[in-house]
Amino acid sequence: MQDLLANDAQRTAWNRGLITGQKPALKRNEIWAIRVHLQIQGRIRDLALFNLAIDSKLRACDLVRLRVRNVTQAGQVGSRATVLQRKTKRPVQFEITDQSRSAIGKLIATRDCQPCDYLFCSRKNPTLHLSTRQYTKPLKDWVAEEGLDPAT
Repeated sequence: MQDLLANDAQRTAWNRGLITGQKPALKRNEIWAIRVHLQIQGRIRDLALFNLAIDSKLRACDLVRLRVRNVTQAGQVGSRATVLQRKTKRPVQFEITDQSRSAIGKLIATRDCQPCDYLFCSRKNPTLHLSTRQYTKPLKDWVAEEGLDPAT
């Protein structure tokens, strides 16, 4: 028993020295740098995903489950959208900026989406939505491409 206690005292936590908790928000100039970078590279899906994430401030689980009908009205991308949050079961309304509307409109046009389709579908199976894990990888890449530390 004493050997077990001694081993526990010698072990270090797996997250020792790492930043835990909520990460600091991106600054305005960092957001613009990422947007411009995605626009120049012509990454329509990534740009729409990034812009909508910034505009809506939704949790990743809610963002990846958005359907085309959530952001469109009469075939056009609307200026506002309302989504039922998965965690709280409460509706949240957010404004969609002109930049986001433009990117979402291009995304919908290139994929020829139906209202019931997921806005951000999986590349492997278009009938499924992007997973939250699949969302975090490009997010880290965007941040790293701008010379920022994705860990912080």
